[in-house]
Amino acid sequence: MIRLTRMILLAAMAAIMAPASLSAALLADPPPSTNGADLPAANSIDATPSKDEDRRIATRLDDIFANVPSLSDVEVSVSEGVVSLSGIVPDADASARAEAIARGVQGVVTIESALERDVSVQLGDQVDGIQDLLQSIVQMLPLIGAAILVAIIIGTFGYLLASLTGLWRRITPNSFLAELIASAIRFVFVILACVVALDMIGAGALLGAVLGGAGVIGIALGFAMRDTVENYVASLMLSLRQPFRANDHVLIDTHEGHVIRLTSRATVLMTLDGNHLRIPNSTVFKSVILNFTRNPQRRFEFMLGVDADDDALEAQTLGRDTLASLDFVLNDPAPTVNIQDVGDSNVVLIFRAWVDQREADFMKARSRAISAAKVALEEAGFALPEPIYRLRFDQRTMPLPFENISDSKASSRPEAPPKAPSKTPPKTSTPSPTKSRAEAADDVTPDDEVARMVDEERAGPDRENDLLDADRPVE
Repeated sequence: MIRLTRMILLAAMAAIMAPASLSAALLADPPPSTNGADLPAANSIDATPSKDEDRRIATRLDDIFANVPSLSDVEVSVSEGVVSLSGIVPDADASARAEAIARGVQGVVTIESALERDVSVQLGDQVDGIQDLLQSIVQMLPLIGAAILVAIIIGTFGYLLASLTGLWRRITPNSFLAELIASAIRFVFVILACVVALDMIGAGALLGAVLGGAGVIGIALGFAMRDTVENYVASLMLSLRQPFRANDHVLIDTHEGHVIRLTSRATVLMTLDGNHLRIPNSTVFKSVILNFTRNPQRRFEFMLGVDADDDALEAQTLGRDTLASLDFVLNDPAPTVNIQDVGDSNVVLIFRAWVDQREADFMKARSRAISAAKVALEEAGFALPEPIYRLRFDQRTMPLPFENISDSKASSRPEAPPKAPSKTPPKTSTPSPTKSRAEAADDVTPDDEVARMVDEERAGPDRENDLLDADRPVE
């Protein structure tokens, strides 16, 4: 490792101390242009040129090029009004400048340029350039310090303005939008500070390049993080629209549960099984939302079939009266019973009734109504036919000798000994402290287990991250 480092240092010192002029192929000028502006005008060439005229042109061009530092190495030769330029120039602009000067001298017919660009490396010039740059930076240090101070003042003011969270929350509908406004204020003031600082030190072009590069990077990141940006925008829209309230019973796409909270990333539900379910806000925003809580009145329905020989109209009337007699069924809208279909052996009736979910549990009420309708139809003599199946036995299969097998099993089975009388006293039924079966069947009060768990979750430490606002209308 030490030997390798020593070799690298020796190579670097040799590169610095050696002549750094690199012999390379010089870039020749492009072929002369053939457009009309470079061609001499008609009758402008003297038919009797003189040697004195060529000397005058060459002397004049030599004097001009000698006073131009970038063209001091240009050599000029003139013959019959044709100017030939040769030598080395620092760049292509200097070559074009030499041709333009030669073209401007009176008596020049055309120009043949053989100028070559200087591509050699001069370490001395490079070192001088670096020294000049460092010297200019040192001279600009006070101005750079003042620009940095101004930028810090502007940025600090922006951060102080963004920290007024109470003001932004009073102005905006929710805390999520308030945080978004605060972040936007910080970003704008940081950009403003950079613009002012760079303008003070005269680096406006650098600012344009930086902003252009930042724009390209932002577009690339936007495509790469499209899902994240979409979810962020969906969170903003849901916080403004407020599609549901806390503890609402909703069905989002295929996910059902009670709403716990709306966060900046996802909607949290408590499923009917008591599990937490997080749905991305982008999915919630694009899905169909079915809210079972917004309207307390909800209709349930079920189907029962009666025998095809029974009077279907009388069964309809009895079923409707049975539903209307239930205390949890609403009279307005009134319950209905309609003929749904006529099957092979029965007539299918569909029962519909409305309940108030604030006073009766939907599933309990439906179960109680099914039981009541079934009992009423059976007590009135209506038959609820069961499905009829036709069984066919293949005659080609020989039947098993069931009688012989049963007889042989009975003869080979040993006789069981007589049972001894039991000494344990007979069990006596004790009254249960819980509800009786009839009382439990008639109970249709709403279940609040899931709602209670949701309230406990909302009272937890994450309540500050909730974007649901009970003071805003539901859209």
